[in-house]
Amino acid sequence: MLKPLCLALCTLFASTWALAAPRTLDTPYGPVTLQGSPTRVITLDESSLDAALAVGVQPVGTVSTRGSDQVSAYLQERAGQPQIVGTARAPNLEAILKLAPDLILAPAGVSQELFATYSRIAPTVASKNSSMNDWQATTAFYALALDRQAQGQQVLAAIDQRAAELKARLPADQRISVVRWNPQGPIAMSGRIFVGQMLHKVGLRTTELADGLKGPHSDVLSLENLSRIDADWLFVASLNADGASALEAARQQPAFTRLHAVRQNHVATVDGQVWASGSGPLAAHKVLDDLQRILAP
Repeated sequence: MLKPLCLALCTLFASTWALAAPRTLDTPYGPVTLQGSPTRVITLDESSLDAALAVGVQPVGTVSTRGSDQVSAYLQERAGQPQIVGTARAPNLEAILKLAPDLILAPAGVSQELFATYSRIAPTVASKNSSMNDWQATTAFYALALDRQAQGQQVLAAIDQRAAELKARLPADQRISVVRWNPQGPIAMSGRIFVGQMLHKVGLRTTELADGLKGPHSDVLSLENLSRIDADWLFVASLNADGASALEAARQQPAFTRLHAVRQNHVATVDGQVWASGSGPLAAHKVLDDLQRILAP
């Protein structure tokens, strides 16, 4: 059933893509050449949705964020009412096909099998960058795919300028610990993922634990190991009410109250959808908003 429908959509692709100079993108499964400006885009992860919205493209379909059946709250106003086509880990192929997309932005790490399936539905690209790589390069990749290169450059330049201005206002060498609090306990976020990159961009440092992580976050830490997340400031992110409740319970524990950041009243609660899961220009502005509010009011 999928093959006949895919063949029928080939004519649609030819008519919906405006004629323009072709551009070739390097994907994990070889180069993909695109032409024209897509009008029916589907994004299959948070970072591609963020990037698309930042350069003025409203996707017709996207995936829900972690722990929700909608997109992240910080993206909802710009996103409008896109069709939800599953989750990043479990996309709904039938729903994707029904939307007749003319471009699919697949997530980094997409399997070759899924990439090939998406490519039979519509031209598909995926970044070779992981969450541990330069998020700005990933945004530029998506902007190129969307034929919004100039807009992408402007968006990234605005973030660079704003970050430089904030850096000049912040005390040098402050160490920040970013922790996502789950019902099972806290996990430290890596200093190499999006939020760590943003902290470094404004001259802040991350913890030794965060800098040494090989993945995006640590394992769950026991209360006995809470000293490993101590820093000048502790930024605590939670994705749901259960995590928030677990944090409140931890606040009563001596191991928590002994932390230097806690004794200095340097504990800030931040949006987990941005600080623990977000990536992209719009998330970057939210991080800068928080840093300015907390560290340079």
